[in-house]
Amino acid sequence: MLGRRGLLELGGADRVAFLQGLVSNDVTRAAPDRALHAALLTPQGKYLHDFFVAAADDVLLLDVEAARRDDLRRRLALYKLRSKIALVDASERFEIVAAFGAGAPRALGLGDGAGAARPWSGGVAFVDPRLAALGTRLILPRGTAPAALEAAGFVAADEAQYDRLRLSLGVPDGSRDLEIEKSILLEAGFDELNGIDWQKGCYIGQELTARTRYRGLVKKRLMPVAVEGPLPPPDTIIRLGDAEAGEMRSGRDGLGLALLRLEAVAEAERAHQPLTAGDARLTPRKPDWFKES
Repeated sequence: MLGRRGLLELGGADRVAFLQGLVSNDVTRAAPDRALHAALLTPQGKYLHDFFVAAADDVLLLDVEAARRDDLRRRLALYKLRSKIALVDASERFEIVAAFGAGAPRALGLGDGAGAARPWSGGVAFVDPRLAALGTRLILPRGTAPAALEAAGFVAADEAQYDRLRLSLGVPDGSRDLEIEKSILLEAGFDELNGIDWQKGCYIGQELTARTRYRGLVKKRLMPVAVEGPLPPPDTIIRLGDAEAGEMRSGRDGLGLALLRLEAVAEAERAHQPLTAGDARLTPRKPDWFKES
């Protein structure tokens, strides 16, 4: 179970058009066989929320951060105006689960491609739209997940095991890794991780996001780091010698994510000099999906 996650249900005739004008991905592509990952930004292109979008019957299901669910609902409601939509909290009716490991998509009747989706056991199952290596996510009626997944051949695992997989792949986890009203999507890999559609029409923050891409303004990136020593708390300053090189984000069991200056990473590699954070030594690693600007 992903206890950090909650669910909003967006219904009404204008649900797709409403969300399409607000978020970074092309919501018209959400369908029973396709799930998406998208972000809501400030007008200045800074991060507010990110979430998954799955289509089910006549609604869109939004897999969101549970602790910030009410804030997202409030922000979306500000744009309702005359739109024919209904936005409700569905967390008491549904729970969100990650099912991962070799063969997980096939066990759920899914293809291996990121975002592949299908109705499953009274809810929706989909391959993580960001990166297929993260496995699958399921939105299921509350209380039904353990029996349904056991019948499909899965073995229970704790949430920490999934978190270690995420960290090893260098994938951010919402506001644990992105600063609200400060972070920009391209620093956090949203381009490579399928969270931005560059062909869709306007959305909030679109102009600045596009400008950042086309002018090559990305100077920092979230990267996975191996940690030798005590795990630095989030926001700990990372140094290369005496110079600031970045800040620590989430971490666990010798793995972490860090927002690092690309110049500092390159200099550390050239000089064979470690990055440090408190008493820990950090070794950055560029994941296979990583693309420098």
